[in-house]
Amino acid sequence: MEKINEVDLLGQISDLKSIDYRNTLAIATVIELLIDKNIITRQEFAKKAQVLDQMSLDELRQLRTRF
Repeated sequence: MEKINEVDLLGQISDLKSIDYRNTLAIATVIELLIDKNIITRQEFAKKAQVLDQMSLDELRQLRTRF
């Protein structure tokens, strides 16, 4: 791989890590606010996460298009 392409690739990976961190932080913030405001409990969140984690990609797509 050429040095320029390698540097560009490493830069893109770094950008993705930064974006991933910001997205994770935003999601965690929303979850904490929902819990703080007694809209959901940690147990409800954990249970829903477990259910969604067990679903196939097709099931998740169908769920998303229902709303």
